Amino acid sequence: MTQSYPIDMSSKPEVKAFFDEATWTISYVVKDPNSSACAVVDSVMDIDYAAGRISYDSADEIIDYIKEQGLTVEWLLETHVHADHLSGAPYLQSKLGGKIGIGENITMVQDVFGKIFNEGTEFQRDGSQFDRLFKDGDTYKIGELECFTMHTPGHTPACMTHTMGNATFTGDTLFMPDGGSARADFPGGDAATLYDSIQKVLALPEDMRLFMCHDYGPNGRDIAWETTVGDEKLHNIHVGAGKSKEDFVKFREERDAQLAMPRLIIPSLQVNMRAGELPPEDKDGKTFLKVPINGL
Repeated sequence: MTQSYPIDMSSKPEVKAFFDEATWTISYVVKDPNSSACAVVDSVMDIDYAAGRISYDSADEIIDYIKEQGLTVEWLLETHVHADHLSGAPYLQSKLGGKIGIGENITMVQDVFGKIFNEGTEFQRDGSQFDRLFKDGDTYKIGELECFTMHTPGHTPACMTHTMGNATFTGDTLFMPDGGSARADFPGGDAATLYDSIQKVLALPEDMRLFMCHDYGPNGRDIAWETTVGDEKLHNIHVGAGKSKEDFVKFREERDAQLAMPRLIIPSLQVNMRAGELPPEDKDGKTFLKVPINGL
């Protein structure tokens, strides 16, 4: 399944992780080993939801690191439209530059949630809020580092896995081996599709480094975010050791039916489907988020 992907395990980018405790999210700065070019993957904008206040401490930590290291941002990548945190990509772009990229099926997500949030015709559903819409097998560069994308839907229709040399960023397609996999019950999600997407990731070389978008420290262990394809194949509690598609779908659907909605899903979706921008101001210069009653 990987023959058409330009895998290059000899390229070893430098990866710096930033853990956001409030949302259990790991953001990454990925540096080309042969230049000062870098990409930021799955950045976070902070929100005090109860107070309705936005802040940028998490993003500022990344900005400080990039400036200290003398790096140049070329890409601000979103693995998918996150439902548990707000993207900090536009804020980072305003400070550091770079292009914001996401999977081309963002248009499907925008169509579904544009209706749920009653956004009206002024909300563009063509992905034009982003600088690049990636397709399966697309390639791009970070400096001299060759990178490619894999479409890995199931959690959402727009999920993309990014491979940069010997480092792959899975978004929510996979968690650490003792964390399993992400839910597949959001609109456009599907457990059988998620299983197939996971198999695409697990078909990569066994020593490929895998980096997670979230970790919740199962059973009280320390937060972790890096593993390998080989480790996932052997030990992932949901798909490892040759677990069948049928068993995975049965487990995933039964488990998802018991899960509560993520705490920040309502603000996250409204912001992230806009590439991290807040909804437009009203005539008085005020910005509002909507709460659809019985809409999710």
